[in-house]
Amino acid sequence: MIDANAISDLCQKAIDMRSESYAPYSDFLVGSAILTEEGKIFTGCNIENSAFGPSICAERTAIVKAVSEGSKDFSAIAIAGGKRDGDLQYCAPCGVCRQVMREFCKPSFKIYLAKSATDYKEYTLAELLPESFGPENLE
Repeated sequence: MIDANAISDLCQKAIDMRSESYAPYSDFLVGSAILTEEGKIFTGCNIENSAFGPSICAERTAIVKAVSEGSKDFSAIAIAGGKRDGDLQYCAPCGVCRQVMREFCKPSFKIYLAKSATDYKEYTLAELLPESFGPENLE
């Protein structure tokens, strides 16, 4: 169970990471912060590319950073996104990010879509990726 203060902290870190986004094509800045089962937080931002295909979302950036540093067990992620000069939106992860989350996260993994540290929507991975295909399907 994640307490309200930890959720607010995670959401704020995601919002803060938007300032590191590289989004010259869409002008849509996204930040994320993922919480490991051990309580460590890894952050990410979206990084676009003129060829579009090589672009990477904030969620996958955070997950890749965490995995590359030895963390593979996660309890929650916060995502904050919106146009550079606009209001934040409840920014849901794309399908590719949902599938990458499914590789490392249980269906009960919490996903917070943040407009602020206290204004967010909460989902589980199972709600956003029903009938998912995961590593256990290959066992």
